[in-house]
Amino acid sequence: FWFSMIKIVAIVALIIVGGGMVAIGFTSPSGAQASVANLWNDGGMFPNHLIGFLGAFQIAVFAFMGSELVGTTAAETQDPEKTLPRAINAVPVRIMVFYVGALVTILMVTPWRLVSPDKSPFVAMFTLAGLGIAAHIINFVVITSATSSANSGIFSTSRMAFGLARERSAPQFLGKISKNGVPRNALFLSAVMLLSSIVLLYAGDSISSAFNLVTTVAAVLVIFAWAMIMVSYLMYRKKFPSRHEKSKFRLPGGRFSAWLSLVFFAFTIGVLAMDEETLRGLLAMPVWFAILGIGWFFKRRADARRHEAISTRTAQIAIVEASEIFSAR
Repeated sequence: FWFSMIKIVAIVALIIVGGGMVAIGFTSPSGAQASVANLWNDGGMFPNHLIGFLGAFQIAVFAFMGSELVGTTAAETQDPEKTLPRAINAVPVRIMVFYVGALVTILMVTPWRLVSPDKSPFVAMFTLAGLGIAAHIINFVVITSATSSANSGIFSTSRMAFGLARERSAPQFLGKISKNGVPRNALFLSAVMLLSSIVLLYAGDSISSAFNLVTTVAAVLVIFAWAMIMVSYLMYRKKFPSRHEKSKFRLPGGRFSAWLSLVFFAFTIGVLAMDEETLRGLLAMPVWFAILGIGWFFKRRADARRHEAISTRTAQIAIVEASEIFSAR
């Protein structure tokens, strides 16, 4: 909560300061004036054409990753029927305010041609506003935001691993909980997996290439997760239509929205294949899915052997008991 609050306060401050600079017609030392017209000047809304806009999909999907965690918290919410719909409905509003709103504000103050990819646009705007310690403040916000993101990732991963273990789709030791009700083993595994980032940093050519690889892989994984959510919804409606009719909180648009989302996900995968940097991460995904498939195969085979052993033992006990009853008679 507090990590997220720091991030929210910084974004709201940026929107307020930027809005004030636009209102007074602030002019930067470069001669650029803050204006709403900066959104469509210098080549229109898409100065680098549609391909430039599509190129941002990878980092946008990565940025929106975690919005599905609202549903994950259902098991740990006291009154999910009331709190979850309110939280879910707030997600699009928060995206428009904190993500789109911040981008629009930055572009109104600083025309896109003057935005340097080597500098933080947050720092640049606060510096223009006369806040000399902007760089230090934003660095603090970035660190806390990264920690907040890691925190939510550890939470979701540990709960997913715990749930899979309880459904016998993952090793059983991940399904154990501490005396405080925390899935300790799944939590520990999630934290250990974070160390893979260190390997990527030293194995790659640069921090930038490692970042692009991680964000692309994460984007593809979250697209896969979102697609499975849509497929699960469609299967749920097909298998349990009566339950869906009784639901108090339904997907707007129903099946049409689900299919439209799946088409958009496929389109996004195609966009990732168009860029050389994102294509590298996309090509790594089959290897990851192959590893998961192999793990799934051995897990299922081990389960089959265990069930066979239990069935055999049960049959042997039944035969012995029947023999004893027959002998007694």
